[in-house]
Amino acid sequence: MTDFSKFNSLISLVRHFNSEDKCRKTIRQQRWSDGIVCPYCGSVHCYERSDGRFICKDCESSFSELVGTIFENTKLPLVKWFMAMYLISSHKKGISSLQLAHDIHVTQKTAWFMLHKIRTLYAKDKSMLHGDVECDETYIGGKETNKHESKKTAGNQGRSTKTKSGVFGMVERNSGNIAAMRIPDSKANTLTGIINLYVKAGSRIFTDEYIGYHSLKDSERYEHFTVNHKDKEFVRDDSHTNTIEGFWGQLKRMIMGVYHFVSAKYLQRYIDEAVFRYNTCRNDEGDRFKRMFDRSIGVVSYKCVRMVA
Repeated sequence: MTDFSKFNSLISLVRHFNSEDKCRKTIRQQRWSDGIVCPYCGSVHCYERSDGRFICKDCESSFSELVGTIFENTKLPLVKWFMAMYLISSHKKGISSLQLAHDIHVTQKTAWFMLHKIRTLYAKDKSMLHGDVECDETYIGGKETNKHESKKTAGNQGRSTKTKSGVFGMVERNSGNIAAMRIPDSKANTLTGIINLYVKAGSRIFTDEYIGYHSLKDSERYEHFTVNHKDKEFVRDDSHTNTIEGFWGQLKRMIMGVYHFVSAKYLQRYIDEAVFRYNTCRNDEGDRFKRMFDRSIGVVSYKCVRMVA
């Protein structure tokens, strides 16, 4: 089996995966460590042909180790895919399609598709939160004060989503794990519904004074604590939302500093990328790459890249 811990730099990665056969062998080992399984019928009665492909004895399908992975039907060398996965998982603020295209010598359009295929793997990073959990919302989009008078939208202040996209996040203080997603609105039913889905009963919830959280005070599932930001109160004993607000800062710096603009259509994928990076900030490059590699055995077509979740 491949020792992913030794990949502490891009150079070490490229030196190891120095041929297409070695890349395919690694995919095969990680995917079928307990024996080859047919991706079509699930049979274990498979054998290898002389050309390196496999045949299922039960359904008679022919397949390779790339079927059912993000590399299926690719015409690019696999080492370029590995390099892209390594770069996007190791860069603290992500990497743009223009920069990736330059780094691995592909077109910008190809790099864009590669990055979005890889970002679909981040959505698998879902886990329940418990203990002390901070919750907050933010909004992604241009500020009205920065726009020309002719392009300003009336009534777009505060939590309006006329030209902005709402994002809701929850962070567990003890572990530092975070969950975040785009939201259609910031109504109480929306926010409490997400909290009930992601936060275990018995946890302590920390929020600001926003009315959308008021129903939590009467909840039998959680203890609810607030701070009053309107009165410039940011910490009261252990009540605060500073941790989740720190994540919002990282998310916005990633968008403004690296991508400059993200469409509402694909915003969730960028959020998932930021969540993955935040949840693995204590891991080294090799471990983050392995986590990406282990998730890559899920079918993601170019059609799926264009689809909106």
